[in-house]
Amino acid sequence: MAARANWKGHLRLSLVSCSVGLYPAVSSTSQLKCHTINRQTGNRVKELVIDSLTEEPVEREDRVKGCEVSKDELVPLEADELDAIALESTHTINIEAFCHRDEVDERYLEKPYYLAAEDKVSREAFAVIRDAMKEKGMAGLGRLVIYKRERIVLLEPYGKGLLATLLRYQDEIRSPTAYFEDMPDGEATEDMRELAKQLIDRATKKFDPSKFEDRYEGALMALVQGKAEKTAKTVKAGKAQSSPPSGNVVSLMDALKRSIAAEKADKPEKAKKSSPLKSAKKPASPRKATKSVESSMRKAS
Repeated sequence: MAARANWKGHLRLSLVSCSVGLYPAVSSTSQLKCHTINRQTGNRVKELVIDSLTEEPVEREDRVKGCEVSKDELVPLEADELDAIALESTHTINIEAFCHRDEVDERYLEKPYYLAAEDKVSREAFAVIRDAMKEKGMAGLGRLVIYKRERIVLLEPYGKGLLATLLRYQDEIRSPTAYFEDMPDGEATEDMRELAKQLIDRATKKFDPSKFEDRYEGALMALVQGKAEKTAKTVKAGKAQSSPPSGNVVSLMDALKRSIAAEKADKPEKAKKSSPLKSAKKPASPRKATKSVESSMRKAS
């Protein structure tokens, strides 16, 4: 099934133009869809849009945008009036400037999209713009209207296409001064810094996003699957058990030394356990972990 573009229009650099489509580069992390339901019936709840004064339902065709010009005074705007003031960026991404990628503060990056040529005729012009940016090592800056709002977009060569990242405006970025100005500088000794560096060196690995899993999502799915198997509609609430507070207070230097010692002690232990005749036991997959939780819940029920 072909992917659907969130936005379609043209990419333009001076007199070079091509038809392009904008596709989402990320998706929602949640795999389990949850809805608001009526506890008594188990049915989904529907939200009703009503007039704030008359409390009468308002049909979709009667809902328009109202902009506040003063307190309790709203000016209604019809769809055709908004279309009349539509900007060029509604249908065209015009590359207005170029910059080095490292000049863009990471705080301005909001949401990434893939930008690709929409037809065979546009591929050559698209490739010209993409390859020129790649050879110069530059990123492009343009504007587009998406979800009825004009956004600044950062364009970078990415594989056979472009990575288009929506940027926040300057007034959306908060200054760190209010959060960091009263923070003490700290007086770490050279020995403490060296121990911290050793810990960093020992834990340094190539970034692998597959190693990071949403543990809460897994626990939630196990909980839902377990409850789905029960025929009873009411569940007794169990008392939440909080972890006991730790009574051990150690200094930062002690913590660093213990971490180094634990790292050294762990390596010989792992070497003893590993054998050429026996392969290391693989960690349980999230799916097996879920089945284990379900089995425990069945026994408990």
